[in-house]
Amino acid sequence: MIAIVSIAGLALFLWPFVGLGLTPAAPTLAVTLASVFSLAIMELGARRLDSGRLALLAILAALDAALTRPDLDASRTALMGGSFGGYMANWVAGQTDRFRAIVTHASLWDLRPFHGTTDSGVFWEREIGNPYTEPERYDRQSPASNVAAIRTPMLVIHGEQDFRVPVSEALKLWTDLHRHGVEARFLYFPDENHWVLKPQNSRVWYETVLAFLDEHVLGREWVRPALL
Repeated sequence: MIAIVSIAGLALFLWPFVGLGLTPAAPTLAVTLASVFSLAIMELGARRLDSGRLALLAILAALDAALTRPDLDASRTALMGGSFGGYMANWVAGQTDRFRAIVTHASLWDLRPFHGTTDSGVFWEREIGNPYTEPERYDRQSPASNVAAIRTPMLVIHGEQDFRVPVSEALKLWTDLHRHGVEARFLYFPDENHWVLKPQNSRVWYETVLAFLDEHVLGREWVRPALL
């Protein structure tokens, strides 16, 4: 069986994977702890300019704990994250190749331009600092700074109506991955916001994520979801 580590918002979306041969890493615990951990990392890490390293340590610790189960295959693992959890997933992508696939939903990629497009720019100034006088504080914590080291296939998902994390973050992530030769796919919802809320779109979301994991974790041929 494979292990899926899910962080922040996507921890709530794991239940459909059970019974499909895809076993989330301690799903009940993940739903309870993922939001707490990601909030602590965001608040503490931002002030210490250490969000990325703290995210990496937390995620790999969760993976190592899950892999103590004898029924999980350490060579077939995946990582999923949404919102700030997507930031964490993007950071991990540039630090390790332990995961066979990474799904990043509504995620932060390049913090300096993100500050000027999000509807919560003032919050990020309070957490990180002034991007005009201290741009290095944003650059140091941006997953984009590590794009040259990414080797793991990634599925990028975003909604056009997302004002918290604007779609420009996904477009830049997608472009950067392709310019650096990283295998990636982009699932774009023109009528969704920070989360996918419409029932038909939810079906597309799950079918695409499952097809991506089938391809890269289980080694199956890519099958384009019928609804796409």
